[in-house]
Amino acid sequence: MKIALGSDKSGYNAKEAVKAWLEQEGYEFDDLGTVNPENALPYYQVAQTVAPRVADGSYDRAILLCGTGAGMCIVSNMFKGVHAVVCESPYTAKMARAINNAKVLCMGGWVVGPELAVDMAKTFLNTEWCQDLEDWRAANMHKFAAKLEEIEEGNYAK
Repeated sequence: MKIALGSDKSGYNAKEAVKAWLEQEGYEFDDLGTVNPENALPYYQVAQTVAPRVADGSYDRAILLCGTGAGMCIVSNMFKGVHAVVCESPYTAKMARAINNAKVLCMGGWVVGPELAVDMAKTFLNTEWCQDLEDWRAANMHKFAAKLEEIEEGNYAK
């Protein structure tokens, strides 16, 4: 699994904690910014760099951090097929993957501390679509996948 990682100044400290954990665990990843908080990139620039690379399959998943996670999420979801979510707990990170098959985890450096960001990243990266769901819910997720793709196609065709 190849991961893209990025933040603005507000998410920098939490991103650095996630980055250290990714290195420790041996994940293949690229830090696409901010690499120096004194020369921080704005959230929209980071998301605009990462999201198309998730959309085209260059990266399997991404973890983005800004002040609240909302800015990164909004910009990322402007790219077809990205499916970014803002999460504030390991549980929401797990369910975003298990139910929504999200590819991009967005978090807020003002909202979650570095340790919680690492826990959420760990959960997000170690959860697969439909993992631990009841059989009936997993079956529905598979049925809904085609419908959701149809909705997305219609929205991006406009």
